[in-house]
Amino acid sequence: MTSISLVHAQKCLDIAVKQAQEEFKRPICVSICDSYGYQVAFYRMDKAPIRSIAISQQKARTATRMGMSTDAFLERLNTDKIDIRYYCDPLMTALPGGNLLHSKSGEMLGAVGVSGLKPIEDQVITETIAGWFLEQDD
Repeated sequence: MTSISLVHAQKCLDIAVKQAQEEFKRPICVSICDSYGYQVAFYRMDKAPIRSIAISQQKARTATRMGMSTDAFLERLNTDKIDIRYYCDPLMTALPGGNLLHSKSGEMLGAVGVSGLKPIEDQVITETIAGWFLEQDD
């Protein structure tokens, strides 16, 4: 597999929605993208903020483009004192809540972006999904 399958993307959406409902009791938007940063699947829970649509997409895209989670990207920007505008990509964000999806063999197959909660809560959901995804067969 060189990119996330639609079956796996749908399962990632299901995991995110379930965790948002059970653990945080608030609605979210979830975006799944392929290894190039292009959207494969998306879900907006009822009453999730409209602004969270684009933010979830940008978080997933940023993770693939930077090859790291968005919380790690934010840390890098802060540590190196780099302005995100230097990347010349208005679709990138350093808000926590974007994470890479790797196969068991270590190949990056896509990313997940979550928005609608506090950024750290968004990140928790993406970490759950990334952990689940890592356990799937290549």
